[in-house]
Amino acid sequence: MSVDFIRDYCLSFPEATENLQWGEDLCFKVRGKIFATLALSALPQKLCLKCTPEVFADLIERPGIRPAPYVGRYHWVMLDGLDALSRSEVSHLIRESYSLVAEKAPKRPKTTKAGRRDVTAKRVRGRPTSRKSPRK
Repeated sequence: MSVDFIRDYCLSFPEATENLQWGEDLCFKVRGKIFATLALSALPQKLCLKCTPEVFADLIERPGIRPAPYVGRYHWVMLDGLDALSRSEVSHLIRESYSLVAEKAPKRPKTTKAGRRDVTAKRVRGRPTSRKSPRK
């Protein structure tokens, strides 16, 4: 399994983006929420993914897979090498991670014809919606 395959596969999902975070970690996101990380500076490279509680319990029993640091309690696993699972298993886990994160990620804000966010003024209890002071 190669870094290029994982990168291409992660970016094939709708609204998927990538960026470098925390030094040399390549993060794949959907609408601003991470669904996979790839530690590029680690040798061998490590892949971190979200999964269901049932899959999490099964995976952490396998060699080379453990709960991810800091987020393991939220059912994220860390593959200590890209060869810990077969290509088809990794593809399936990435797809599942994307689906789990995408369903809870915030929806895109509505845009106007000019492409800007549609911001409507909300009235705060007891305060006028305009910031202008009334004429005296």
